[in-house]
Amino acid sequence: MYIIIDYRIPDEAKINLAKYGQIIEFKTEGITYNAISSHPDIFFCQTSEKLIIASNTPSYIISFFQKKKIEYIIGKKEIGFQYPQSSHYNAVVTDKFLIHNSKHTDEKIVESCSFKTKLSVNQGYTRCNLISLGQNNFITSDKGICNQLQTHLDINIKYTNPNKILLPNVNNGFFGGCCGISRDKLFILGNLEYLADGLSIKEFATSLGFKIVELYDGLLYDGGGILFIDA
Repeated sequence: MYIIIDYRIPDEAKINLAKYGQIIEFKTEGITYNAISSHPDIFFCQTSEKLIIASNTPSYIISFFQKKKIEYIIGKKEIGFQYPQSSHYNAVVTDKFLIHNSKHTDEKIVESCSFKTKLSVNQGYTRCNLISLGQNNFITSDKGICNQLQTHLDINIKYTNPNKILLPNVNNGFFGGCCGISRDKLFILGNLEYLADGLSIKEFATSLGFKIVELYDGLLYDGGGILFIDA
């Protein structure tokens, strides 16, 4: 198992994640603004088939994928310095849905999801704000996403307030960026007890069969998600 993370996440979280696989610390400079510059969910989109990566993904990570025979598709669009050009790959893809602001989605993601239902939301930073727990179940920190997805009767979605989520140099981070999923485990960068509704979030996830792995004892930290790749 390979685990791609922002190199800046707390050290304790790195140590605990290393129990589950090989840590790959991701870092970029000069491509997009600093707060998200090394976030995996800005440069990589996991689909049901393959990993889709930004066309200006640093060469060192592409070389790593090639060396480890990790299958990937290079997207059409480059990540830009500011939003929305920084959001092209920040989509959520499930077995059934492609969820993103369709104005900004990279063409390769759309092509790879040709048989999925497309749900367009206003928030371009969709994956930052939304985590899929399978079987049409979601947690989001964006009220707009929550309201838009609630209009679909077969979607079960829970909202959590992101005000206390850490993201250095900005007011707050987002819930999806604190999370990663590997099989039946929901990994959290931080301790849910520090969220006002953390207990209800934990109960929601565990009711769906997920085991919660809190990677360090502190406020939730938005590291642009945790990307698990089976080796």
